[in-house]
Amino acid sequence: RLGLERADTAEKALTVIVDLLEKYGQGGNCMESHMAFTYHNSFLIADRKEAWVLETSGKYWAAEKVEGGVRNISNQLSITTKIDKEHPELKEYAKSKGWWDGEKEFDFAATYSYVNTARMTTSRGRYCEGYKLLNKHKGSITSEIMMEILRDKESGINMEGGFMTTGSMVSVLPQQPHLPCIHFFTGTPDPAR
Repeated sequence: RLGLERADTAEKALTVIVDLLEKYGQGGNCMESHMAFTYHNSFLIADRKEAWVLETSGKYWAAEKVEGGVRNISNQLSITTKIDKEHPELKEYAKSKGWWDGEKEFDFAATYSYVNTARMTTSRGRYCEGYKLLNKHKGSITSEIMMEILRDKESGINMEGGFMTTGSMVSVLPQQPHLPCIHFFTGTPDPAR
């Protein structure tokens, strides 16, 4: 929200977010229950001209400029070797922890998470299923198709049970500056409503 308030481009919003991350860190419980559950955040940041994926691990972060096609995020790190911006100490910290030897190509998701990144797009899970649904409609995604994808329960994108999806947003950002941007938000916790 502060990126939206303080920046007029996606790249400037990315800078706002990482500056706040550096100054204040992140944390806090992700649930209203008494069970302690936290995780680090990922962001899709877009304006009329460009889009970025920003993923974080503590104060460390990596950002990937989206160059085309489709891109999704889902409760796991997904930036691998295409890193367009990064925390200035990202690689040195990984080396100091013994997570990266400094020799092989640096892979953010493999280095900073417990997920086997080779299986991210093949194993059944929210990230993989979202990727498949987006690719199925690649080149013809409308706001209605995006809403269908966000309502999909079989894929796990619209979660039920102990962890529930709490809201969804679809934005239409025309490249032509004279056309208005349109944003759709769910009015209930369940995007299927």
